[in-house]
Amino acid sequence: MSYSFDDKVAIITGAGGGLGRCHALELASRGCKVVVNDLGGAMDGTGGSSDAANAVVEEIKASGGEAIANGGSVSDPAGAQSIVGDAMDAWGRVDILINNAGILRDKSFGKMTMDDFRLVLEVHLLGAVYVTHAAWPIMREQNYGRIVMTTSPSGLYGNFGQTNYGAAKLAQVGFMNALKIEGAKNNIHTNAIAPVAATRMTEDLMPEEALKALGPELVTPAVVYLCTEDAPNGVILQAAGGQFSIACMVENEGVNIGVDASVEDIADNYEKIADLSGAKPRGMLQLG
Repeated sequence: MSYSFDDKVAIITGAGGGLGRCHALELASRGCKVVVNDLGGAMDGTGGSSDAANAVVEEIKASGGEAIANGGSVSDPAGAQSIVGDAMDAWGRVDILINNAGILRDKSFGKMTMDDFRLVLEVHLLGAVYVTHAAWPIMREQNYGRIVMTTSPSGLYGNFGQTNYGAAKLAQVGFMNALKIEGAKNNIHTNAIAPVAATRMTEDLMPEEALKALGPELVTPAVVYLCTEDAPNGVILQAAGGQFSIACMVENEGVNIGVDASVEDIADNYEKIADLSGAKPRGMLQLG
């Protein structure tokens, strides 16, 4: 099977480099029209320049594709609206949204300022919310949409020095879990990618040998699959160096102690309560 995105329009936030750039180039190579959004700031979110987004647009055009650049900030509702507005002005529709933009303000929690915590949530979580909210009515009207959140193993499993980042990344999963239900009747599928890749966000966090094996282009096939008409709905797809897997919440059968349960009863039965053998995904997971 070969996938084409002719006549489709994609918005990719944070697409001036790293993962977002790879996603943009691949989708454009398959006929998709792409809005390349990037604020062009430093890794901590300071500063701004349109150079990065424009460079990706030029790459796409040089290969015969169609793309436009947008320098709006996803963490500003007006900036988020401008991204969707530019897509509509240029092509009249939005089929795909990849929420990829992010910043880092890593510090151990005891040393982290609340400003640094808030800023990371504003970009990763509220940025995804603002752009999705702007695109949502368009996708509902079309009865079609594919939305990809960018979560992280740091959110799913934790990582030292990233309480702000981890909280924001796992919050995107909660956002996805509600959107997958609300969008299903309008053929809007919302999924999440959990990548491990060598980008400027990870270059100081991993050894050089690991980075060499984790090119961002190795994540893109999974992301592009989540943008297809065959995409599942409500899954977390992990991708790292050619390895792909599904992460999900699971629940065991538990122990029925009864309505008179005491603290001591919980303690006495905790080993059985915590036994995850036979645990299964719960909720409204939809695989297609």
